[in-house]
Amino acid sequence: MEARIGELAALFTAVCWTVTAITFEAASRKVGSVPVNIIRLVMALALLSLFSWIRRDMPVPADASSFNWMWLALSGLVGFVIGDLFLFKAFTVIGSRLSLLIMTLVPPITAFVGWLIMGETLEWIHFGGMALTISGIAMVILHKQMQRSKPGKLPENIPLPGIIFALLGAAGQAVGLVLSKYGMQDYDAFSATQIRVMAGIIGFAIVISFFRKWGAVNLALKNDTALWLMLLGATFGPFLGVSSSLIAVQYTATGIASTIMSVSPILILPATYLLYKQQITWKELLGAIVSVAGVALFFI
Repeated sequence: MEARIGELAALFTAVCWTVTAITFEAASRKVGSVPVNIIRLVMALALLSLFSWIRRDMPVPADASSFNWMWLALSGLVGFVIGDLFLFKAFTVIGSRLSLLIMTLVPPITAFVGWLIMGETLEWIHFGGMALTISGIAMVILHKQMQRSKPGKLPENIPLPGIIFALLGAAGQAVGLVLSKYGMQDYDAFSATQIRVMAGIIGFAIVISFFRKWGAVNLALKNDTALWLMLLGATFGPFLGVSSSLIAVQYTATGIASTIMSVSPILILPATYLLYKQQITWKELLGAIVSVAGVALFFI
């Protein structure tokens, strides 16, 4: 199993994404997504600084090279800011389900960018695992989408800008992950995440200033329930989740890591059943089985 540390880290990342997706959605409903984005990153920076201080006696990544700083900062801007901004915009235009369906393109885009930038290649069994995993996720998301539309019909008049926003969001996440691996090399994953988060905070601060949203941020800081949700999301998102995703790409190909990390829509099924008593249909169960079978191929 030690040889599969990258795949295991990616699977742990998917679990973290599941927790942060639930908490992020709940917090965003209370105070909005833009304030949640920057506040959770600030919280994550505090957690990462404390952790690095205890673990490495270095609260800031002072031992990172200029190469690390440049490429990790760029990956933070591309992944955290550009990717998330386009994804959240897609949520408002075409809805979260359809946006997440388009986001299943992240693994193949990541694999392509990884090959383009770092020459990473995958074996045929890995492409098979990717295809199965994406198919299973798409089955679950499409089933939910069909439930919300007329029986037997796909939603009509899907705005083209929303699809473009979702595609740009997928590209941002894919490129951000590959740039993270390229910029991190053999550097510490948690400190690398710290650099990415710093860049993300600066990027979101510029965006918030441009759109004059600081008032919304101040209101969000007064909502105790939202703050607790954001702290939980920051712990399992930028702190543990992003750091484990970097550990994953250190030990395996970015396309493999991205595919395994994308199974959050599958993992969220039992979570929503336990929390909200949402029933799991046989189609969703079949999609989950197909997706898990695809992930299993990466461990062979």
